[in-house]
Amino acid sequence: MAEHIKKEEIELQRSFIYKIKEINARYTNINGHPMKANTETYGCQQNENDTERIRGMLKEAGFDFCDDANDADVVVYNTCAVRENAEQKVFGRLGILKHIKESRPDMLIGICGCMVQQEHITEQIKKVHNHVDLIFGTHALYKFPELLYNAMVKNNKKSIVDITDSDGAIAEEIPILRDYSQKAWVSVMYGCNNFCSYCIVPYVRGRERSRDSKDIIAEIENLVANGCTEISLLGQNVNSYGKDLEENINFAKLLRMVNDIKGVERIRFMTSHPKDLSDELIDAMAECEKVCKQLHLPVQAGSNKVLSDMNRKYTKEDYLEKIKKVKEKIPNISLSTDIIVGFPTETNEDFLETIDVLKKVEYDNIFSFIYSRREGTPAAKLDFVLSEEEIHNNFNKLLEVQNEISKRKNDEYVGRIEKVLVDGVSKNNENTLSGRLESSKVVNFVGSEDLVGKYVDVRITEAHTWSLNGEIVK
Repeated sequence: MAEHIKKEEIELQRSFIYKIKEINARYTNINGHPMKANTETYGCQQNENDTERIRGMLKEAGFDFCDDANDADVVVYNTCAVRENAEQKVFGRLGILKHIKESRPDMLIGICGCMVQQEHITEQIKKVHNHVDLIFGTHALYKFPELLYNAMVKNNKKSIVDITDSDGAIAEEIPILRDYSQKAWVSVMYGCNNFCSYCIVPYVRGRERSRDSKDIIAEIENLVANGCTEISLLGQNVNSYGKDLEENINFAKLLRMVNDIKGVERIRFMTSHPKDLSDELIDAMAECEKVCKQLHLPVQAGSNKVLSDMNRKYTKEDYLEKIKKVKEKIPNISLSTDIIVGFPTETNEDFLETIDVLKKVEYDNIFSFIYSRREGTPAAKLDFVLSEEEIHNNFNKLLEVQNEISKRKNDEYVGRIEKVLVDGVSKNNENTLSGRLESSKVVNFVGSEDLVGKYVDVRITEAHTWSLNGEIVK
């Protein structure tokens, strides 16, 4: 059973929030406004959910928020370690912050998340970027108030570091400031036991730990009481939920419990591991009317040899059989996946097996990546079969095949009337609103901002490869 952070420790952290709030109050008296914080998130939805907790603690400590680090008194970057590109972005941002801090030495800079959970990265930051004030890993998130307070009152220039080398314990009752009022991420478990040969996650997030169902349900009920209607259940592998708990529960049962909560209108979840996608879970998805008819099921590759080298523990045939069952139980389900191109042992013939999976499944969309070597994983020791040019050519071929499938499937929506949960103003056009269908497809349409957070009927008028356009049905 997962270890929980003791309530006394949570109360201790709350006392540091109050101490920071006192400092903030004195700052406000002098400057006429509270201190400002700037946060940036790199990586997955779990990181986004963690950042919401960081923002919640900052909010309780009296901070306002700003989008520009130049205006911030505290900057916190929540980092990702899954791909090298994300790490390079963070290092680039740290270089920019160094110049800002030279003119504003009182600015505090914090780095947290998966990237710094790796010891060699933390040492690099301490050596090359010594203007960073606090560094804390994924298991020390709940201690952020204490670390920030110590950074605010410290008298030396050394970075404050807390990189706990453990599987981590579950911390409940951490303040949270969510990005949306109408929808929310709710973590049901943390960590991963799968040890895919390319993946750093088990090393930086620790082993699987499931939250007690009563804590999950209580969080969702509180969200609903505050106007939230769409719940997304989060875990590195939600299909493993409950295996470490004493109560007789699994993810299918948890889905049914959430489905029974009055006021919840949509339920999503991610991510599912194919090897653990059970018939019981497929039945729960089909029978629970609030569970969105959408499934993200990462295949990663289509070649059985590559899947074995990746330590994925299923075959192409296993995967396709599960997709067949899902489609039979849930007609018109929207499917998405993750695909890695250029795994070290992948040949051109192996890559064609992945293309075959795309054509057989016909995903609505995919999240595709070129393999990124991660220090400390078994795959990092392997030599590449294909050249860099061949890998990039295959990646482009993959996108070409999938773009045609995605556009064709989106074309099928034209003329339909669909229910849309309005998220807000479109990122690409300030004159339009943006929302999502049950299938998670993005729809842009003209409407007033007072519709944000509401469900509206939209007639789909135009299809693009990655989004749809529509008009409100009056």
